[in-house]
Amino acid sequence: MTQLDHFLQRAEYLLNRLELLLPAASATPDWESGHAFRWRKRGGQGYLQVVRHASTITLSDLHNVEQQKMQIEQNTRQFVHGKPANNVLLTGARGTGKSSLIKACLNQFADQGLRLIEVDKSDLADLPDLVDLVAERPERFIIFCDDLSFEEGEAGYKALKVALDGSIAAQSDNVLIYATSNRRHLLPEKMSDNASYSHSDDGDLHPGETVEEKISLSERFGLWVSFYPFKQDDYLDIVAHWLSSMGCDTDQIEAARGDALRWALQRGSRSGRVAWQFARDYAGRLAET
Repeated sequence: MTQLDHFLQRAEYLLNRLELLLPAASATPDWESGHAFRWRKRGGQGYLQVVRHASTITLSDLHNVEQQKMQIEQNTRQFVHGKPANNVLLTGARGTGKSSLIKACLNQFADQGLRLIEVDKSDLADLPDLVDLVAERPERFIIFCDDLSFEEGEAGYKALKVALDGSIAAQSDNVLIYATSNRRHLLPEKMSDNASYSHSDDGDLHPGETVEEKISLSERFGLWVSFYPFKQDDYLDIVAHWLSSMGCDTDQIEAARGDALRWALQRGSRSGRVAWQFARDYAGRLAET
């Protein structure tokens, strides 16, 4: 092998290694291959990844959240039909169906052109690029941010504020943002925040700038929907629904009540998620006997 051949072989090897580090070309997603997508990053460049096996949960699977279900379904129906609709913030107790309700709305309206795009909190700075990507599409897109909360100074916080209501560009009429969080105001609140409150001589109360900043993001969501912990009977009703869907008969469901309550006590929560987890465990053990 001559010195030139060795040099060319070495150069080809280095170029192959370099290609692995370079960002991949942003491919247009196959819009017909699914109804749900994820925003992903590779080599610093974002792209849409089709979710091949999306959740099949339906609105009828969600029990004891009728008021919340009615609000979200109505807002989503308005959006799908091209009517005015709001960005939505779903907050409250963990495991009570916030994320499941959004997924169920996708299954309810997918045939009418609704699509869901899940975006991680770390990628919220890409929201302008994402909105531009789908703005000319005929479908209606919900950008879904799950379990959203921020610590002080995170970049995604500012990006989401601008995307909701703060950019010089008008919001695309085929995009809404639905977010879930256990925090109503999305940022941690501290006792020290109250130190900036002061009374003037005439009795007016002037909130400090720190507090104003902490509530400014949640206020940009037009619709707030709150979820609350379930009562015991509500929890058992959800357990019964999932056990029935897994093939258990009435007698088996009745016999499971005590175990279901003990399961919830061990978890420290009576939530829809805990009910579903118990039902899977109980039905699975029954099937083994």
